[in-house]
Amino acid sequence: MIGRPMPARVRASYRAEMRAARTAVTPEARWRHLERAHIISQPWPWPHTRNHLAMFALAVAQRDRREAFGQVIRIIVAAPGSALGRYPEGNTGRATVGLTQPMPVPDDLAALLRAT
Repeated sequence: MIGRPMPARVRASYRAEMRAARTAVTPEARWRHLERAHIISQPWPWPHTRNHLAMFALAVAQRDRREAFGQVIRIIVAAPGSALGRYPEGNTGRATVGLTQPMPVPDDLAALLRAT
């Protein structure tokens, strides 16, 4: 959100998910942590964009062209969408999900974001 920093508790959760994604052993676990970090980061332009950059890097490492292309599009629209408050709540950020498709927010993340 423009002019509103990410609250410390939310930032800690975001960083924990991003760290877990970097250190996860399996690609599935990496994606799961990146998806959770994506949901957390959506309201804030820079963390949201950083998340898509990490998703792009993982897609390239896995040689997944479809996912990588989908992430390029998302990198372009992430910051403006967050800044304008126009993002699909709960969307996991993957190219396998529609760019504007809202999804259910996991209960723990919904509670975290509600507290902001």
